[in-house]
Amino acid sequence: MRKFFREIRGDKVIWIVIMILCVFSLLAVYSSTGTLAYKKQHGNTEYYLVKHFLILGFGLALMYITHLIKYTYYSRISQIGLFLTFPLLLVTLVLGTSLNEANRWLTIPFVNLTFQSSDMAKLFLIMYLARVLSKKQEMVQDFRQGFLPVIIPVILVTILILPANFSTAAILFVTCLVIMFIGRINLKYMLSLVGLGLVGIIMIFVLTKTFPKLFPRGATWVSRIDHFINKDKADSDATYQVDQAKIAIVSGGILGKSPGKSTQRNFLPHPYSDFIFAIIIEEYGLVGGSFLLLLYLILFFRVIRIASRSQGNFGSLLVVGIGFSLVFQALINMAVAVNLFPVTGQTLPLVSMGGTSIWFTSISIGIILSVSRRTEMETKNGTEVEILHEPGLQINPQTVALS
Repeated sequence: MRKFFREIRGDKVIWIVIMILCVFSLLAVYSSTGTLAYKKQHGNTEYYLVKHFLILGFGLALMYITHLIKYTYYSRISQIGLFLTFPLLLVTLVLGTSLNEANRWLTIPFVNLTFQSSDMAKLFLIMYLARVLSKKQEMVQDFRQGFLPVIIPVILVTILILPANFSTAAILFVTCLVIMFIGRINLKYMLSLVGLGLVGIIMIFVLTKTFPKLFPRGATWVSRIDHFINKDKADSDATYQVDQAKIAIVSGGILGKSPGKSTQRNFLPHPYSDFIFAIIIEEYGLVGGSFLLLLYLILFFRVIRIASRSQGNFGSLLVVGIGFSLVFQALINMAVAVNLFPVTGQTLPLVSMGGTSIWFTSISIGIILSVSRRTEMETKNGTEVEILHEPGLQINPQTVALS
């Protein structure tokens, strides 16, 4: 293990956090898939453990490979990726695999592998925003040259994701606002955008309440919000998931029931994905849940540290955007499990069971480590120099110094 950490590059603390999250993931997934194994794998409880172990292993391999690539290359990759994102989201919306009246997954022919195109869209859009904002630092206050090139792809991608996955679209939109704020976009343009977004959400809410059959997925959103706001009036069937999660959390106490002793995994519909945090608290108690929350906060702290040390605007914006997106999603998942937020369907990054979602998360963290690795290399050489060679990319001269 010591030799491994000598060989890898990038922020060592992030690597340690990721390894601990993977251990949490293996233990929680193995415990929470027992009922699923009896239903679909004839009681073979090791099936999902082995499968998840292989998925995590491949994810770590992707993370390692991604962190070896010079992060400035992702500036060009984002252009190609965003160009591919639009048709993929359209195909998903029209022909994707449906679940709960929403087309979210695409199936790759021949290999029969499914993935959520929104996962790929999130990553490429964040990369693209970091690229455009870093190139247009001298024009970011201008509406036509600074704001429009940034906001148009944001609106298009979120609108394409919205019909099938409101929570993912909302998280992505908030992440983009954070990147734009850090990238010094004119605040009045951003506030106008937020206002338009709120008006749009209210219109969808009103139309869905008036014409429920017009937008079936919208009816699900409205129902979840209604049940969250009017908890006392909601029927038991509507609050079943949340009620079972509450039982898991309360029965966990301070120290938990110990690993593998969860009982609510037999009652929660998705104990290995959406509500895995409730299972973790049941088995590891408030101490385990708090420790998991601390891991994500440490991850975000290290992300901010990397961003502050990055030599160029692109690296800083890229790291903050990706890091905020991952940690914000984690906080939303936890908030849902403890009933501080309506049910969203968001997974816990690198902990919940999944396939391509874990791989895209791994690639995202690999990109963060790539920025960190580049900063480390320059510090090791004893010189801090400008490292973004792409023409037109604006660098803050105060961040460039010669030793």
